[in-house]
Amino acid sequence: MRTTDLSPTKLPDRLRDTQRLLFVAKHAKWTGGLHSEDGNHALYHRETREILERLGMPIVIADTYAELFARPDADFVFPLLNRGGFFNSEMLLPLLCNRLGLPYVGASPIVRGLSDDKHLTKLEAAARGIPTAPWTVFRRGAPVDVSRCPPARRWVIKPNNSSASWGLRDAHSRVELAQAVEGVHALDHDAIVEPFVEGSDVEVPVITCRGEPAMLPMMIFEQADPSHLRTYQEKRDLVDRSQKYSLKLFDDPEISARLTEYTRELAEIFRPFDYGRFEFRVDFSTGEIRLLEINLNCNLWSEKVFGRAAVAAGFTQADLIETIVAESMIRQLVGFARRDAA
Repeated sequence: MRTTDLSPTKLPDRLRDTQRLLFVAKHAKWTGGLHSEDGNHALYHRETREILERLGMPIVIADTYAELFARPDADFVFPLLNRGGFFNSEMLLPLLCNRLGLPYVGASPIVRGLSDDKHLTKLEAAARGIPTAPWTVFRRGAPVDVSRCPPARRWVIKPNNSSASWGLRDAHSRVELAQAVEGVHALDHDAIVEPFVEGSDVEVPVITCRGEPAMLPMMIFEQADPSHLRTYQEKRDLVDRSQKYSLKLFDDPEISARLTEYTRELAEIFRPFDYGRFEFRVDFSTGEIRLLEINLNCNLWSEKVFGRAAVAAGFTQADLIETIVAESMIRQLVGFARRDAA
């Protein structure tokens, strides 16, 4: 895995001149500010669309799955419609692309499912000796016996396939725990339960650079209160969170070295995935590191982890988006034996 000598990849002219790009996202056609429910996610989709429109290749904009029910007027797809409002929706766009034989940015549906299912991700980590908090998964429709959960003074309960802490809640007793699990099931999702781990989240963003996984600089959500539970509303800028945590570059050399090794091993399980964020909880009072989750096709917005890390690596936001699209196109349309596009 590359960790140094990173540089943007430009879209080769032969692809720019011959390929038509389809961009699919819930807010792909958004022109306003914060969305009342999705907050800054709408800004992210708008920003990405505007960058793609400046790439100089024909582009089709869509905001529903229906665009791929029949073959669209496009050759390549950038799918960002991950949370479609139904269970396992993150796999539908890649599946529709596969059905039509269309190449697309991101991992295959089965790999997306492996990463989006937090239980399965943890099994992959545990099999390789990568530390993760103990957990219990409760599939919707199966019996809920919270005595199976690891002992704790406080538990975190969330949808097993959620993003941005959607549906997140906590519990301080087994009674509350059972109620929380049932609450997640009522959202039509499986539930995963873990003991709450104090600390801050360190994020490791990974892209493809010259055909190989490459790490952008690590970022940390440094929490003023290590016991604070970050919510969906905070992550989407729907409430003020300025006094609770801050996003900054992570520069602890000893912990960074360990995170690099963990990320290098995990990335090999999922590649090729084009881009993804590997998330760890670090307890700085003890030095313990635990894998939280892996987010492929994660948020690329300029004000989030990927955008900030890209700037630290010398990329503009436009460089980041073009690199992801170009590397994915080159991998699938030109093959690994290129490099005149580097």
